[in-house]
Amino acid sequence: MRGFILQPTYRVVGGTPEVHLYGTLENGESFLAIDDRVRPYFFVPTARADAVSGLDARVEPTDLVALDGTPVARVTVGVPAHVPPLRERLRARGIVCYESDLRFAYTYLRDRDLRGAVALDGSWEPQGRLRRVYRNPTIAAADFTPRLRILSLDIETDLAASALFAIGLAGLGVDRVLIVGPGPLRGAECFPDERALLLRFLALLGEADPDVVTGWNVVDFDLTVLQRLCRRHGIPFRLGRTDDEVVIHRDQGFTREARAAVPGRMVLDGLALVRSAFIRLDDYKLETAARTFLGKGKLMTGDGRGREIVEAFRHDRQKLVDYNLRDAALALEIVERQHLVDLAVSRSRLTGMQLDRVGASIASIDFLYLAELRRRGRVAPSVTDHPSAAVAGGAVLDSAPGLFTNILVFDFKSLYPSIIRTFNIDPLTYLSPDAAGRDAEAIRTPSGACFRREPGILPELVARLWSERDAARAAGDAHRAHAIKILMNSLYGVLAATTCRFFSSAIANAITLAGQHLIHVAAAEVQRLGHRVIYGDTDSLFVDVGAPDPERAEVRAHELRLALGAMLVGHLRERFDVASHLELEYEKCYRRFFMPEVRQGTGGSKKRYAGLLGHGSDARLEIVGLEAVRRDWTPLARRFQRELLDRVFHDRPVDDFVRDFLASLRRGALDDLLAYKKAVRKRLEDYTKTTPAHVKAARKQRGPRTRIVEYVVTDVGPEPVDERRGALDYEHYVTKQLEPIAEALLRFVGVHFADLAGRPRQLELW
Repeated sequence: MRGFILQPTYRVVGGTPEVHLYGTLENGESFLAIDDRVRPYFFVPTARADAVSGLDARVEPTDLVALDGTPVARVTVGVPAHVPPLRERLRARGIVCYESDLRFAYTYLRDRDLRGAVALDGSWEPQGRLRRVYRNPTIAAADFTPRLRILSLDIETDLAASALFAIGLAGLGVDRVLIVGPGPLRGAECFPDERALLLRFLALLGEADPDVVTGWNVVDFDLTVLQRLCRRHGIPFRLGRTDDEVVIHRDQGFTREARAAVPGRMVLDGLALVRSAFIRLDDYKLETAARTFLGKGKLMTGDGRGREIVEAFRHDRQKLVDYNLRDAALALEIVERQHLVDLAVSRSRLTGMQLDRVGASIASIDFLYLAELRRRGRVAPSVTDHPSAAVAGGAVLDSAPGLFTNILVFDFKSLYPSIIRTFNIDPLTYLSPDAAGRDAEAIRTPSGACFRREPGILPELVARLWSERDAARAAGDAHRAHAIKILMNSLYGVLAATTCRFFSSAIANAITLAGQHLIHVAAAEVQRLGHRVIYGDTDSLFVDVGAPDPERAEVRAHELRLALGAMLVGHLRERFDVASHLELEYEKCYRRFFMPEVRQGTGGSKKRYAGLLGHGSDARLEIVGLEAVRRDWTPLARRFQRELLDRVFHDRPVDDFVRDFLASLRRGALDDLLAYKKAVRKRLEDYTKTTPAHVKAARKQRGPRTRIVEYVVTDVGPEPVDERRGALDYEHYVTKQLEPIAEALLRFVGVHFADLAGRPRQLELW
């Protein structure tokens, strides 16, 4: 029977460790596979193996070696908890430990090359809410993509989240709201008190039996609140397929992401899924995501929504039911419409990570790399604290400010993975400076780092992933293709992270400095061919070929792509004696393009530009880094810049537009666009040296304080939007929001903002 692993974990039962693999089968039944035949292990140098004797561990010789060729012995202990103290005792004796930090359950999966999909064979029996429990079955890798059962939940509470009003559920035919208070209410079940509601919720979730529980900020808020309320009422908070209670914990890494361990099920936060898929939004509120993806939103919005919910619970509970169910349904629709769970499944099948950890790029690469390393008879170092070291970034070429026509953009497809493959960059093939001097055949990269020519693991992984991505695209499997792209693009970031077991500044710099070299070489060739590079950034070149129309620019683009590709092949062969795996793509042609100057300078800016793509009704603005796509500028500024760019790019007059926009602002017609939004990063009393505007506004708040402060500027300074007392300071918005945007662009069309704003400008110096 084929199945899919939702959750790999382990337990110690009677002193024996058991690997527990929870999942769902192809027939829709839940399963638990238990294997008590394995024990945790790690490695030490064979020469120091005698030092482990008498330390409650079994030591066995192996044919394996470390990356530097040191022979190693295997150290096996009774339970996973024995590994850390033994490791520290050995380290205190100066003994190196290899792979002593790996998770027991993931080592089990890696050793068997199990990545999500499995085939199970053996006897089984039902146990509680688990339809099949296998004990010591035969487990093998399989080709299987599950159709997971998804249930979305959303809770409504009072302002302090201390009293539960309602729980909305959507999916699996449940689609209802559980609410405290008398009934009947349309689409709801009504309960006399909070305790009765909680008991019904737990029972109903068990009846629906989802594989995945989702929602919006569902772990940090909904489940955290429900857990606290269940404890208050003495109710075990059991959402899984066993009698274990939910455990909520927070990752110790940079993201600090909260996760909920629910045995037999997976909790996937819709918000986290969107971010993990690298989908950019102005913000990640449910309302913003729903409007973007679904074209509809919540039934109550705005900063006063909390008080409106309380009022609805007291006086219009049907309104609250409709609102609550809508929120649960929106989260489910977003997840399904964007295929976010399907993408997570594809990433899990690719990397072996469980669904709520597929965004853990270091762990994902670890899983794949260590499995291949073992096949080559090697063991990996344990993770240690690496000292911080300088790692170069991508090349950012000086830009030419101005307005341009028919700008071509060329892009190196997956530049860093291509460099890894071209130069055979890999921890396994890396040569120390001393060793490099003894290897006449070594590949020397532009940074000076050297690598052996024996096939590396990462280059072969890139080649395989590249082929699999092309096959996925050909087969129409967009989810797998996207998953592979995300994984490939994470390779450099993993190697450059000091928390990676294979971190090396020499290896990381070998990649980025090779990228810088190639961008500069390609830019020089463009110049030699008589064209102008107006900007370059990491893997892209922006080229002005002087074409008067898009058609001729397109023709030149294809000629230039072929010429650059051929030049790079020759350059890499002659200079480095390597075969090029680079692929230069012609990406697009901006019919009009704007590169602003650096503020208070004369040079062009970097990572900030706008361009016009397409024709007629298909024309669209593409904006990078400018105020129109920055959340720290007001909606007023964002709208103004977009509309001004559109007029300039289409050669339409701008004078009347600017005057009318300013007039609308000053007469109050644009008041709903004036709010700034900014996060308070520390306690208000800790702002002592300087007091930013949003902190001043936050200190004036009389109602509940929130991390995100929404404020406007008035004649008495910054004030919270909902508690404004002063008159709006329109001239602040003219000079601080609109003027910088206008002046940056209008100077290239010979127009002065001061003239349009109705005030004298400084005399120009002759």
